[in-house]
Amino acid sequence: MQTFFIAPTDFGVGLTSISLGLVRTLERAGLKVGFFKPIAQPHPGDIGPERSTELIARTHGLTPPTPLGLAHVERMLGDGQLDELLEEIISLYQEAAIGKDVLIVEGMVPTRTASYAARVNLHLAKSLDAEVILVSAPENEVLTELSGRVELQAQLFGGPKDPKVLGVILNKVRTDESMEVFSARLKEHSPLLRSGDFRLLGCIPYQPELNAPRTRDVADLLGAQVLNAGDYETRRMSKIILCARTVLNTLQLLKPGVLVVTPGDRDDIILAVSLAAMNGVPLAGLLLTSDTKPDPRLMELCRGALQAGLPVLSVSTGSYDTANQLNQLNKEIPIDDRERAQIITDFVAGHLDANWLHQRCGTPREMRLTPAVFRYQLIQRAQQANKRIVLPEGSEPLTVQAAAICHARGIARCVLLAKPEEVLAVAKAHGFELPEGLEILDPDLIRGRYVEPMVALRKTKSINAPMAEQQLEDTVVIGTMMLALDEVDGLVSGVIHSTANTIRPALQLIKTAPGCTLVSSVFFMLFPEQVLVYGDCVMNPHPSASELAEIALQSADSAAAFGITPRVAMISYSSGESASGEEVEKVREATLLAHEAQHSLLIDGPLQYDAAANEAVARQLAPDSK
Repeated sequence: MQTFFIAPTDFGVGLTSISLGLVRTLERAGLKVGFFKPIAQPHPGDIGPERSTELIARTHGLTPPTPLGLAHVERMLGDGQLDELLEEIISLYQEAAIGKDVLIVEGMVPTRTASYAARVNLHLAKSLDAEVILVSAPENEVLTELSGRVELQAQLFGGPKDPKVLGVILNKVRTDESMEVFSARLKEHSPLLRSGDFRLLGCIPYQPELNAPRTRDVADLLGAQVLNAGDYETRRMSKIILCARTVLNTLQLLKPGVLVVTPGDRDDIILAVSLAAMNGVPLAGLLLTSDTKPDPRLMELCRGALQAGLPVLSVSTGSYDTANQLNQLNKEIPIDDRERAQIITDFVAGHLDANWLHQRCGTPREMRLTPAVFRYQLIQRAQQANKRIVLPEGSEPLTVQAAAICHARGIARCVLLAKPEEVLAVAKAHGFELPEGLEILDPDLIRGRYVEPMVALRKTKSINAPMAEQQLEDTVVIGTMMLALDEVDGLVSGVIHSTANTIRPALQLIKTAPGCTLVSSVFFMLFPEQVLVYGDCVMNPHPSASELAEIALQSADSAAAFGITPRVAMISYSSGESASGEEVEKVREATLLAHEAQHSLLIDGPLQYDAAANEAVARQLAPDSK
């Protein structure tokens, strides 16, 4: 599935309008399109559902998930819970992606109160492994300045040469030129757009009528009394005139879409407006100020205009204050203004590079498992498995806190090996509470039950009861015995104990799996954009070729078990046939042995690390490597 992350370069670029148009463009191409707004950003006065999500639902018939509330997001960011926040967003993302070919993800808009928006957008784009499309609205700036501003924003996501940074959509372009001429001139002045790595994906001209609110929206903003509703649900305000002039000087201003603002005692203006309405001029309405209402006899005289649909509103404020309020009218699309939403959707869709976007959706690309998705999937699987895990370092502060978190989130049923009073003291000292039901076992009270089983397990080593009792003084040994007897499903240690002290009891009491001659370890390295598995960096410092092959196979199995498609690079100080030597030959032999043992595994070696990690380097040093 393709994911496009739509990121604004600034406030007021019309992000929702672009999202509406993108969905329409891709739907016309026959794709199943989804939409996801991870974080709600309500405007002052907004009530009810999040605007972008609701407009998409009403315009396209989709059912996007409900975004996270802004207060909740800011609280998590303030508490340093970015990883947990991203996991919540991944959960909603996967819900939105069900059955879709492409998903449009709308980023946060930078505002005075959300200065962190750009940083959050970067984390979102990387966590979702999304391709980024910037959205900008040219201001009164020369073309070179516009290009520089867009390039600066592109750098935030990796730069315009990053294959995941696709290009920019320019919205609200104010020019007398056609969009084709403007686009060509922009490319002439922009090395960024001439490079071919970063595309101009759309140029949407500014159309004032697309911002025209309904007269009803004006009434709602002002809290106006509706003297005559008329067509106020459908008529739109494109211009405001304050009438302090004579009637003759006002007549030429009475045009379609005009909202006439005048004191309620200006009978002459009221009559002139009514005559214009009766002559078929679809005015936006008549707004009477200063809490003065026309005489009923005058309103009766204007009955023809009222019946023709002229909206008449009344407010208590003066004309000047009313005009100031009107200037604060939110130009965003109201969620119930389906007509305007449909018009804007089709208008934007008609100015996007539909062919290229459709082609991009059909371009195969390597999907990477990002750290946020990796953590989310790991936690989901752990919650479903509901395993019992013993923690031998039961009074160590980090271990106690981790157990509390895992228990509270349902990740595992943790068992702390420690005296209960010590665990309680640790929690109190570090300022967190232990969740109800967290299991704490006193090693002194359970040690005796494992003496005989341990003697039986190590009878070949002539271990007697006193020797077993002595070894069981180590809580790691107790935990390992619990694991050997299937009382728990796993053991986690290593904060205080060394790797050797953690693994040695398992080798003595549990042994290696059938067919395995050694134990190896792997590190899951969570880089910003992907998760890689490194093995073996701890257990086997000088493996033979056969041992190295076994380590490679075990590492591949570990990667697959955690949802990572294994592709194994056997690392050495040279690539391919470029060098020789004992270590290089050992890696070459190990690669052949591993391939013979598992033909379906994609494995190559010897490879230098930079060739394995960097595609550009690989093309030079190992051009035939897969």
